[in-house]
Amino acid sequence: MTAADSACSLFAADALLPTGWARNVLVQWDGAGRVTHVVPDTAAPAGVAQAAGPLLPGMPNLHSHAFQRAFAGLTEYRGEAQDSFWSWRNLMYRFAQRITPEALEAIATWLYIEMLEAGYTSVCEFHYVHHDTDGRPYADDATLSLALLRAAHTAGIHITLLPVLYQTSGFGAKPPRADQARFIRSTDNMLSLLERLAPACRAQEAILGMAPHSLRAVPADSLTAAVQGLTALNPHAPIHIHIAEQTQEVDDCIAWSGQRPVQWLLEHAPVDARWCLVHATHMTPTEYAAAAATGAVAGICPTTEANLGDGIFDMPLWLQHGGRWGVGSDSHACVNAAEELLMLEYGQRLVRRQRNVLATPAQPEVATAMALQAVQGGAQASGRLGDGQTAGIAVGQRADWVVLDAQAVALRGLPAPAMLSAHVFASHRTSAIHSVWAGGQCRVAGGRHALHDRAAGAFVAARATTIDAR
Repeated sequence: MTAADSACSLFAADALLPTGWARNVLVQWDGAGRVTHVVPDTAAPAGVAQAAGPLLPGMPNLHSHAFQRAFAGLTEYRGEAQDSFWSWRNLMYRFAQRITPEALEAIATWLYIEMLEAGYTSVCEFHYVHHDTDGRPYADDATLSLALLRAAHTAGIHITLLPVLYQTSGFGAKPPRADQARFIRSTDNMLSLLERLAPACRAQEAILGMAPHSLRAVPADSLTAAVQGLTALNPHAPIHIHIAEQTQEVDDCIAWSGQRPVQWLLEHAPVDARWCLVHATHMTPTEYAAAAATGAVAGICPTTEANLGDGIFDMPLWLQHGGRWGVGSDSHACVNAAEELLMLEYGQRLVRRQRNVLATPAQPEVATAMALQAVQGGAQASGRLGDGQTAGIAVGQRADWVVLDAQAVALRGLPAPAMLSAHVFASHRTSAIHSVWAGGQCRVAGGRHALHDRAAGAFVAARATTIDAR
């Protein structure tokens, strides 16, 4: 093995491959950051770095509103007799009014560094603050989108940029509110933005898709035209949409159309494997079966859904129909891939009064089962997975992985599957992550990103310009 080969090689005593746990695994990748060899049951070659613990596939974060990280923790007080998602949204809109391009870039850079340190190696950015504070477009209409691309590049995280189409304040094409002015775009304007962003995304190897915000924010004719226009630009581009997150949304959709949101979407849009149905919390059994059959990914954000009082997705029913899923940190009340899995499993336990609900016959270790499914679904929703491909530590995939610290107290002395279980269920408030690699580059070493301190300081300064919005 040459010195160049050794520089693009890593040996792990234990690795979680798409087929399950394997021993004594050599992984190699090329200069483009793509995996070229995965060889289990082999000896460690001389001169090759050895992982400090089990090697895990990097987790995609399939739903992020980056600017909201600076807002996290600022709404945990009762402002109304019955606080809800809707009262939280009013406060969030006030906060969004104060975001500048410079603040957004600083907030997103720190957030993306936090994500890498927490085990995420890619992010789907659901981006809807488009315009200046008075609602007028910037001289360069892509100003805020480009700030997010720069933040991802600086941090070293792969990004799927999803500019959001937002036009109305409610079902029936209700006019937008004054505090939604920064979000509003016509359909033609959105398609022009995508054309403007395409070269920048290609240069950065970012994926460019689109996100109709929700059925309440995008009228039916606009949804049709936007999906058709995006498909003409790129027939493989991912499409994400908030759907059935709140019971009021369901009730309002029924009042408008006579149908529930997921039911209406499936009958009026070409939903397929390109789509990510974010939240999809309130569905009937018939909707679960029909949505799963499309091949779309359910985007579950357990800590945000808990923080906002949304409800709990019926994951066993979704899996019963072969549904695909992944996790996101959404409003970033929590930025921790393992904790999203923990909250997802614990929500199912509380509803069913059972344990290890999301384990499978093939993977009785619930953390292993969830990690493999979330990586596969997250890669699909990110637009980084072609037909028939397997995500994770596999030939042809990006060299994205997490190395656990086998010497962390919660993990020390355990077999590898139990280390992953301890990482998900027993190591919070102290990280059990040793290093994180994205695209073949070590972005986190010894648990910290190289830009941690500098980015943290810039984030605090940016937040200080916004926090009096409360």
